[in-house]
Amino acid sequence: MEDRWGDGPAGASSGPVAECVHCTRLIGSDPSLVLHGGGNSSVKAPVVDITGRSVDAIHVKGSGWDMATIEAPGLAPLHLPRLHELLELDELSDPDMMRELAAAKVDPGAPNPSVESLLHAFLPHRAVQHSHADVIVQLTNLADGDAVVREVFGGDVVVVPYVMPGFDLARMVRDVWPEQAHDGTTGMVLLNHGLFTFGDDSLTAYRRHVDLINRAEAWLDREAPPAAADAAVLPPILPEVLLEDLAGLRAAMSRHAGGPLIVQRHVDPTVASFVGRHDLESLSGRGPLTPDHVIRTKRVPMVGRDTAALDGFVADYQGYVDQHRDRVRTEFVPVDPAPRIVLDPELGMLTAGRSVAAASIAADIYHHTMPVLARAEDHLGGYVPLGAEHLFDVEYWDLEQAKLAASGPPPELGGAVALVTGAASGIGRACADELLRRGAAVIAVDQSDAVLRDTDGQRPNPQWPNPQWHGVVADVTDPTAMEAALRSGVEAFGGIDVVVVAAGIFGPSTPLTELDGDDWRRVMAVNVDSVQWLFGRVGPLLAVSPIGGRVVVVGSKNVPAPGAGAAAYSASKAALQQLCRVAALEWAPEGVRVNSVHPDAVFDTGLWSDELVAQRAARYGMTPEEYRTRNLLSTEVTSAQVARSVGALCSDDFGATTGAQVPVDGGSDRVL
Repeated sequence: MEDRWGDGPAGASSGPVAECVHCTRLIGSDPSLVLHGGGNSSVKAPVVDITGRSVDAIHVKGSGWDMATIEAPGLAPLHLPRLHELLELDELSDPDMMRELAAAKVDPGAPNPSVESLLHAFLPHRAVQHSHADVIVQLTNLADGDAVVREVFGGDVVVVPYVMPGFDLARMVRDVWPEQAHDGTTGMVLLNHGLFTFGDDSLTAYRRHVDLINRAEAWLDREAPPAAADAAVLPPILPEVLLEDLAGLRAAMSRHAGGPLIVQRHVDPTVASFVGRHDLESLSGRGPLTPDHVIRTKRVPMVGRDTAALDGFVADYQGYVDQHRDRVRTEFVPVDPAPRIVLDPELGMLTAGRSVAAASIAADIYHHTMPVLARAEDHLGGYVPLGAEHLFDVEYWDLEQAKLAASGPPPELGGAVALVTGAASGIGRACADELLRRGAAVIAVDQSDAVLRDTDGQRPNPQWPNPQWHGVVADVTDPTAMEAALRSGVEAFGGIDVVVVAAGIFGPSTPLTELDGDDWRRVMAVNVDSVQWLFGRVGPLLAVSPIGGRVVVVGSKNVPAPGAGAAAYSASKAALQQLCRVAALEWAPEGVRVNSVHPDAVFDTGLWSDELVAQRAARYGMTPEEYRTRNLLSTEVTSAQVARSVGALCSDDFGATTGAQVPVDGGSDRVL
């Protein structure tokens, strides 16, 4: 582990809180130490309250703050004497403990503090840092983990048996501390949990973390060189699989989950090596590195890809819940039995979640899990994690159940996957943004590389990069490029539930007697032929959608009311509408609905400039404003309005509608 302290926080008089923030960020930004919410930190420093009185306080990392990006407001100041009083109690339930911690906040507006705040308060040091370092859990998930830790660190650390985080852990540490701690103690190892280091300031706590991690790494490199067994063996290259197989497995998993799941495929060398192990099912079926992971990955992965494997996983999970339900002292709602990790020698690793972020977190965790399992099993006498009962305690912890209850319903299209063509600008971009807003993951396709960004540059997006956005540069008339776009999108998200066809061109405005055949074919190729190919390819994917396939095609007012000089455009859009009607007829038995919107005079797209609008307005003797609102409702039609109509047609509100044609034109006397 590299010492990255550098010059420390800005300013020589930055103070203990700023130093704690700096230290927390250093540890939190290293994924080998902290993954997605694990770990915490604290510093004891007085606070001056509104009366001017100095209050003895401890500043503890607050809930909802990531260690990698934490700022000073993310450390909740608590009345330290009150926490010491709580430590004298004989017992304290987790809900009562969290209520008392909230009541102990010096600032009521501060975030709720870590569940391990009492442990931080007990430790007789000003600064404390805690991580779930891979190398530490590597040492502790062995048959003789306690002895190995003592061999590696000697008497420099206090070793604590595994206990659930919270009051019980704080009391356990309070009991064992006098027996093991001494003036030379620099850290504490919680078996199957992680590492604490401490000192009179955050720099000392940090450098002790660096020292102990490096000592663990050195021992592991000596006893179990990481590349010793695999140096001469390249991991296999996993094959491409049918997209229909991925989508079908996602659909089956989603049925067990009670709603659509995002499913990601991973085939990197770490995955390829692990899924090729002869003992894959045995090794992966023993449990996670630390109980915290069970919230994201479930207790074990599913091994295999067929119906029998999925049915077996679901039955085993339900049996696990039934076996341990008596350990929960209150009413609880069982978590859905669908797997979150799937391992298969051909598929590689699939990770699942209610959102892209959840699936990605599961992937991050299991990418760190696989090397630890393999190293322990192959070179350290075998991987031996905690028993299932301890994992159940965390998975059905009162505090986790409360989080689930407070999370509320998912977004309208949460877990759904939408494919949008022409998504780099104009109506296509607006449709992609609308579906993103409704919670869908978006496969955005366009020939412009602007599609690689989930914002067009005019609307700064503080969440960039957005994991829900998968941009692909492809020409819709190129089947090879589109096949690659579909593959990358389905492997990124698991399937396709929604298709919005917005790619299109107008072509030259010219009378029939002057219309060039190449121009005609180019317009037809983009507006009709590409959609015919796309429908043929996505139809089987939509048929297995866990929410029922939904297609919306952006047509044109020119379908019912063609314009002179627009033969290619008008004919192509009319042909496209007929294609949609046939698709609605053919796909209805599979529950797939196909509808169209017909916009007109949408001026906030790349097809129009202020200069062009002014020229067209002058031709009709109008001002630009009059030209923009030349419809029955005298309203300007925007890309966002069209997109909202598209979003509505993709929602459950139109679950009984297919084959519809919806005008979004402000009312046209030529159509009416």
